[in-house]
Amino acid sequence: MHKLRGSKIATRLFRRPLLVVVVLSAGIILLGAQTQQTKRKTGGKTSTAQAATVRADSIRKARIADSLRAVERAAFVADSVRMADSVAQRQAAQRASALRTIRNEAYGVGERLVFDVNYGFITAGEAVMAISRFDSIAGRKCFRVDFTVNSLPSFSWIYKVEDRYVTFIDVEAIAPWRFEQHIREGSYSRDFIADFDHRKLIAKTTEGEHPIPKYVHDILSAFYFARTVDYSGMKTGDTLMLHNFYKDKSYELVVKVLGRQELEVAAGTFRTIVVEPLVKEGGLFKSEGRIVIWLTDDERKLPIRVNTKVIIGSIDTELREYSGLAGPLGSRVR
Repeated sequence: MHKLRGSKIATRLFRRPLLVVVVLSAGIILLGAQTQQTKRKTGGKTSTAQAATVRADSIRKARIADSLRAVERAAFVADSVRMADSVAQRQAAQRASALRTIRNEAYGVGERLVFDVNYGFITAGEAVMAISRFDSIAGRKCFRVDFTVNSLPSFSWIYKVEDRYVTFIDVEAIAPWRFEQHIREGSYSRDFIADFDHRKLIAKTTEGEHPIPKYVHDILSAFYFARTVDYSGMKTGDTLMLHNFYKDKSYELVVKVLGRQELEVAAGTFRTIVVEPLVKEGGLFKSEGRIVIWLTDDERKLPIRVNTKVIIGSIDTELREYSGLAGPLGSRVR
């Protein structure tokens, strides 16, 4: 409180500091000149009255000098307070804009996963999930992840699907900066883009601007974040809490551990950890039903199988081939 009051006083006194210094300096010079003139007129002989005048002049000079020093000290204090406030504001802004760092040994640029999409006993399509390259958004280094789902020609005459998703995931924070969804399914089409600002906590989409919690996910980035989690100490029933943004809202996304299982697919046989994302909306297959995911029970946590319940049956997506992994698959049995 005292520092602030001193700062305000110094600011008021010295709105024109140069003018004050000039006036005070001129006063000192005039006093000195008057004293010299007095000495010349008396021929150097100083009477008692003259001596008193000289002493008074000296006192006035000393007071002026003290005033100058006091003003300089006040100005210094005011500058120090302003500098401290500025530093504190910069530090607060830096803390607010700082993002987390998540350890990631699960994947990297070059990873490519190819899946068969089965509807019942029919292989209806192919899905490809690939981390194609690094990109930069909002000054941050990102993974560009492309996910495509296409129906096979043998199934397209029944129901044609050409879906494409893109997400840009912060390499360190493992949170999305941009999400794109381009849906072409039968006669239905949808194009949606969302830009996430994890500093200002705003999502700007093709359909409006919405508040978001920090580190909110799109459904694709949530999957890649889940792959960085250490499940080794987790048991059946344990959960992981995330937030998922879809259309115009953020939803709680709970990832529940269902257990562990050995599973054989076209890509091989693996020990897996089985998880279920409990999400209201925004699934990769626009499902409002249940989604269960089998991940390799190792550091890579590759998705081996995804089962999606739909209104008329279920869709099974199973890993057929993989390449460009960040390391070996310790869970592969054969």
